[in-house]
Amino acid sequence: MVEILKQYIGGAWVESSATGSTPVINPATCEVLAHVPDGGREDVNRAAAAATAAFDDWRRTPLLSRAQYMFRFKDLLENRFEDLAEAIVKENGKTRDEARGEVRRGIESVDFAVSVPSIMRGYKVEDISSGIDETAERQPIGVFAAITPFNFPMMVPMWFLPTAITTGNTYIMKPSPQTPLSMQLVYELLDELDLPEGVVNLVHGGKEAAMAVMEHPDIAGVSFVGSTPVARLVYEVCAKHGKRVQAQGGAKNYIAVMPDADIGASVANIMGSAFGCAGQRCLAGSVVVAVGAAYEPLKAELLKRASGLRVGYGMQETSQMGTVISPAARERIEAMITQAETNGAQPILDGRGKTIDGFEQGSFVGPTILDGVERDMPIAKEEVFGPVLAIMRADSFDEAVEIINESKFGNAASLFTSSGRDAREFKYRVKAGNIGINVGVAAATASFPFGGQKDSFFGDLHGQGLDSIEFFTDKKILIERWF
Repeated sequence: MVEILKQYIGGAWVESSATGSTPVINPATCEVLAHVPDGGREDVNRAAAAATAAFDDWRRTPLLSRAQYMFRFKDLLENRFEDLAEAIVKENGKTRDEARGEVRRGIESVDFAVSVPSIMRGYKVEDISSGIDETAERQPIGVFAAITPFNFPMMVPMWFLPTAITTGNTYIMKPSPQTPLSMQLVYELLDELDLPEGVVNLVHGGKEAAMAVMEHPDIAGVSFVGSTPVARLVYEVCAKHGKRVQAQGGAKNYIAVMPDADIGASVANIMGSAFGCAGQRCLAGSVVVAVGAAYEPLKAELLKRASGLRVGYGMQETSQMGTVISPAARERIEAMITQAETNGAQPILDGRGKTIDGFEQGSFVGPTILDGVERDMPIAKEEVFGPVLAIMRADSFDEAVEIINESKFGNAASLFTSSGRDAREFKYRVKAGNIGINVGVAAATASFPFGGQKDSFFGDLHGQGLDSIEFFTDKKILIERWF
């Protein structure tokens, strides 16, 4: 019998108040892995009540004691490393190596939370005026929540939860209903920590649960990662209800390649950027801009290497690229390829109709390269979120920068070059929050904020790094005079 997942509220696994549920499907095998409850407002209300009740005692728990939980949490995650990776492969479709990389990055965020006692400090000035001292003290705020996506179901939640609770807040996690299993396992490990009841809570559900999180009066702030239209909605609704909010949206990431770049090394990086995780990540390089004489050798090397990628079931160690998340995603991606071809782009490598022996019903899209892409084509401007790489030409470095800055998105951009001058100009002038120089995936480590600009981010403080300390705490100003 297929398991119906439970909610984790107030330190216990409980049945959802919802009567309906949604199947969790392995996108490679079409196997039903579990059923996730269609949780809604009642479940969110219960979680918010538990988190609110736990907050006062938790914030009074010494900071070093809170950090100690993170040492133990990391140990539990390391012990279940392969189990977590397997859960990600089965629910998401990425390869085992990609899933292992995701788990490792998630654990890095727990490492960062261990450092909170060193970086949560306030500051003080003596004699700011005659006989008066002034101090800024950081304090936790209350209940926070996250609404997280399907593409990194373990890593993205870890951007937020460990730092939030170590700084003294309580937490509610609402994962994607498409990929709830890895977070279910994470919460089983959190349960082993014996945290005080209500410090961490897990609510499964879809749109109704997400809206309840955004509108709940006892939730002080919300972190979101997903598409731009939804990120904008989250930003607007949370702001309307007086909440702190950080909303990471969609992307159209450009990679510029100069004639002086090492083509072999550049393509090796671009391959991982464009086709890693089947292109389903907000840092995926989806348009490569070949500058001048770089065009022909770059195109030839991209076609050679992408043609050799082994697409298959992620649990098979030989697979280099797995599935997209669902049949609906496959249909949408293939429709965008077809539209691009209709608009004049040439699919020099076509991943439509990809089938894998033994997994004929799987949601596979092969690596796709579109040549002849022009700036005004939708494929050059809209997010695909699949293994599709467009090639554009630029006559000069300045034109490449102009093409990149035309995009409404500003998540990431990369430059491949051997010129220090061009590298400096690129990072200075390009309007994107994550810049790579000879790096295809400009992913911030846990101690740095995850950038984003324009329609790729809504808010003031990003996830991770010192921004997360600012987001999860408030500064109380103390002005003292003693007679």
